[in-house]
Amino acid sequence: MLEKTITSPRGTVFYWIARHRDPQAICLVFTHGLTANHRMFDHQVAYFRKHYTVISWDLPLHGASRPYADFSFHHAAADLDAILIQENIPAAVLIGQSLGGYPCQQYALDFPDKVLAFVGVGTSPFGRSYYSRSDRFWVRQVEWMSRCYRHEKLVTAIAKGATHTKRGFDNMITMLAPYGKTELCRIMGLAYASFLRENRDAVFAFPVLLTLGEYDRFGKVPQYNWAWAAQTGYPLKIIPAAGHNANVDNPVVFNAVVEDFLDSHQLL
Repeated sequence: MLEKTITSPRGTVFYWIARHRDPQAICLVFTHGLTANHRMFDHQVAYFRKHYTVISWDLPLHGASRPYADFSFHHAAADLDAILIQENIPAAVLIGQSLGGYPCQQYALDFPDKVLAFVGVGTSPFGRSYYSRSDRFWVRQVEWMSRCYRHEKLVTAIAKGATHTKRGFDNMITMLAPYGKTELCRIMGLAYASFLRENRDAVFAFPVLLTLGEYDRFGKVPQYNWAWAAQTGYPLKIIPAAGHNANVDNPVVFNAVVEDFLDSHQLL
């Protein structure tokens, strides 16, 4: 993949693109979760580049896209739009894991005509009705509670909580390696504060697929996904033998599920 950047007053954002030989090929954009980076989607990039143009990127505050000032999902969506404009891509399929689903949903709200479809991977919905007062309270406590752990224990806890397989665990440990404890806790605090501030009700006209790892026990993510599917009618597919990072734990099944979804909506 070709490494490229876009720059704004907030900072430089890195992304990687593999263009399909067909200039009309649909583009898939992969957005990783909290404290991860673009390497979360290595298995998907290798698989889907056969038929699609693929982009993966390091979210602002993450991986190579740091330092970064004034983080918000609205700004992340604006950065993603700058990437697509730079690559002359008029619309794309957005695939977001966990926190990565938030800038995807924000992008869909800000640029609704530029989204062909959305695939959520253990993410959670935009919409105030899904989250209780207790949910919002505990989200506000994440940063200071994380500071109570030793760095090594915190990193191990995050990796274990997000994965079900050794492959997934090793991938998450590698992605967490660049962050010191202070930065790691600050990233979590800023990200969750942005969600509390920017979350709003959303209705999407394009196709949506929700996926959830069979063993995903990350907070209330399973409950949110079942409620999301029930309220909207979006299909929810369970990825077997997988945890929160389902696309890494079981890439074969995950890729097949996404491919079926794209084929069923003729996004090929």
